[in-house]
Amino acid sequence: MQDIKFEVIKKIGDTNFKVKNISNVSKLDSTSPPSVFIGSKLRYPLVNVGILSPLEKDENAWLYDDERYWADNNFQINDVVKIRESLLNSRFQSKVNDSKSNKKFIQIAQEIAVASKPVDIEIELKNKLNIENKKDRVITPHGMHAGLKKAKITNNVRIHRRVEKVMNDEIKASEGIKYLYKKNFDEYVLSKILSVGVLGLKTGKKLVPTRWSITATDDTIGKQLLEKVRDYKWIENYELFFGEFMGNQYLVLLFPNVFSYELFELYLPGSSWNPSEEIKAATDFESYFGRKNYASNTSGGYYAARLPILEYLNNMKRQASVLAIRIETPSYWASLGVWIVRESVRKSLKRKMEFLSREDMIEGVKKIGKIKFDFDCSQILKKSKILNEVLTQKRLVNWF
Repeated sequence: MQDIKFEVIKKIGDTNFKVKNISNVSKLDSTSPPSVFIGSKLRYPLVNVGILSPLEKDENAWLYDDERYWADNNFQINDVVKIRESLLNSRFQSKVNDSKSNKKFIQIAQEIAVASKPVDIEIELKNKLNIENKKDRVITPHGMHAGLKKAKITNNVRIHRRVEKVMNDEIKASEGIKYLYKKNFDEYVLSKILSVGVLGLKTGKKLVPTRWSITATDDTIGKQLLEKVRDYKWIENYELFFGEFMGNQYLVLLFPNVFSYELFELYLPGSSWNPSEEIKAATDFESYFGRKNYASNTSGGYYAARLPILEYLNNMKRQASVLAIRIETPSYWASLGVWIVRESVRKSLKRKMEFLSREDMIEGVKKIGKIKFDFDCSQILKKSKILNEVLTQKRLVNWF
């Protein structure tokens, strides 16, 4: 597996050496991973619709847009940055609900987004390449962008029959996502399909900016899982999970109780989103009955962290109150998008400790925080709504 990573990074280096002046590239014979990007920086409902591809054909093009593979094979930040910086976003403008203007380009973008395999494509650009250098909490970065003049798919596009079924069914987009998730399509594939406007009722289909489609997919799947999790028995013991990935450290505490969820995000000085010399923090919470509004403090990370926790509880057929703590360290020096949250939590859920009492677990959290992460969790624990609820319930039980 490491050989594939080496081959891709070597090819990127060879391409950069061969193409002396990247900004003057005007025509490409390339391969999309497959991947598209719907930008939200224009005045909505106007969006940028982009086809992502390296500058040349690559038989391993899938690796440029496979976050789950990067996580499973322990890619480092440098690896992801090199791969993503070599992607070109060939883009055009469109209104989200206007499929008539730029109809041909939109159809090509849709074919690429729903494809199950990489797509060969010929591209002609209308202007010089611009180098991207923007950070974003939700979106996985890409390196270059340019206006799209012409595009042509040059191989047969493969679309999974279940995806075709949902595209042609007269059902809401959320129902389509739920159906495909049950058929083992992961959230990365689903958010991509949702973004290009092929899901939903015929009269309501529209393009969805990528940052919105990612969070909408995490939230839709999460709510689907919650319908089951809320009916399960409580976990029997107190469970603590901890782990780290690319400078993102997580502590996940599960309490025997009805489902509720609280996330604390701590940004240490010098980390990707905190250039200051003080620790910054954000938190959001939901009770057993869920949220009525968007988790604006922790934004997409809230839903991305919740999803693998709900998957864990659903697999165990148990429910619990959940306190998740993210510590973003200076080792996380490049913002790579919200997928890093999802996969960091998944890795953390593989390292489990069980305790017979709440007090023992809290002591365990403090020790792990200090020894493993060099961080004192005491202040976070004092502010936790979930921990305060657990304490209050215990006092009430003792009183009765």
